[in-house]
Amino acid sequence: MNIPEELKYTKSHEWVKECEDGTAYVGLTDFAQSELSDLVFVNLPEVGDDVEAGETFADVESVKAASDVYSPVTGTVAEINEELLDAPEKINEDPYGAWLVKVENITDTVDLLDCAAYEQLLEEEA
Repeated sequence: MNIPEELKYTKSHEWVKECEDGTAYVGLTDFAQSELSDLVFVNLPEVGDDVEAGETFADVESVKAASDVYSPVTGTVAEINEELLDAPEKINEDPYGAWLVKVENITDTVDLLDCAAYEQLLEEEA
């Protein structure tokens, strides 16, 4: 299981890459994409939409099931990864390269886990 050390993680299996300019990229972890299996659809918010830490902001569908995606941060969607709308399988191919949204004006976060804490969470769930 790939768990990059430079990222933060949520208990609901999203990752966060905090940028120096105060924005953050959000995506699904390697664990999440492997559990979901082959992704066939991604529903993302619009640029300018507000997202709230701990609340649903997107959903993904795989050949197995549909799943909500929860925002790890509160802020405003600055950018969406439009490439995923036509090619959701990119999340399966490269979960840490295939970010979902970039969020700006961040005012709050859920409890974020570092790499070691996320690894421990996965062990407990196994």
